[in-house]
Amino acid sequence: MDRTTFQSKYGPWALVTGASSGIGRAFAERLAELRLKLVLAARREPLLGQIAQHLMNRYGTETKVIACDFCTPEAVETIQAGTHDLDIGLFIGAAGFGTSGPFLDNEISDEVEMIKVNCATIAQLSHVFGRRLVARGGGGMVLMSSLVAFQGVPRAANYAATKAYVQSLAEALHVELKSKGVDVLASAPGPVASGFANRAGMTMGQAQTPEEVARGTLAAIGRRATVRPGLLAKFLEASLAPMPRRVRVKIMARVMAGMTGA
Repeated sequence: MDRTTFQSKYGPWALVTGASSGIGRAFAERLAELRLKLVLAARREPLLGQIAQHLMNRYGTETKVIACDFCTPEAVETIQAGTHDLDIGLFIGAAGFGTSGPFLDNEISDEVEMIKVNCATIAQLSHVFGRRLVARGGGGMVLMSSLVAFQGVPRAANYAATKAYVQSLAEALHVELKSKGVDVLASAPGPVASGFANRAGMTMGQAQTPEEVARGTLAAIGRRATVRPGLLAKFLEASLAPMPRRVRVKIMARVMAGMTGA
């Protein structure tokens, strides 16, 4: 899809959550290249301001910054209020985090907070902007799934469960909203070199770049329900897909043991 077509279909404004780092920031950069106006939402307002200034200087991008904590109920209301007068044509739900290690060893407060951010807030924002996109006659939504969404993952049990939720939600919305002119895409990358691993307490070997994920995802929107962006994601998916689910669970247990130093 060329730049003009992308602007026409998904512009003039895009909302990117988790835009202060990692995959969210890479989406913001790529969308600025495509000449969309941007709403950048994340917790760290000073960093968002720096990113907004960078995008203005490099691309001339008009931006709006919304600082909010996605584990609080006020986050969705803050985003609604901050975008009510903007013609949002694309919603990128990239905010999220993970934990690792045996589920019973982790603090349950962290696990519940992750469910709020990765599932509840995504559901609320998908509902809000799904309705807005239908009312305007079209647009797109990208929800961040993961390679771990397709089987249970010991030592990342709850994180994988949250991504299974996102994957299932996106697949269903892809069908429900297609006839209404709204493209919904689940993006399911493999390991990504970002701040995610540090927060989750994981060490990654091979990993994709956030830029690779953003570019591959945006190239696929409107063409399919799920994308595995980048060569590593495609290779890992092809390696795991033929195996029974119970075997994939055991394989992922060994992978996570290596990544968490178990």
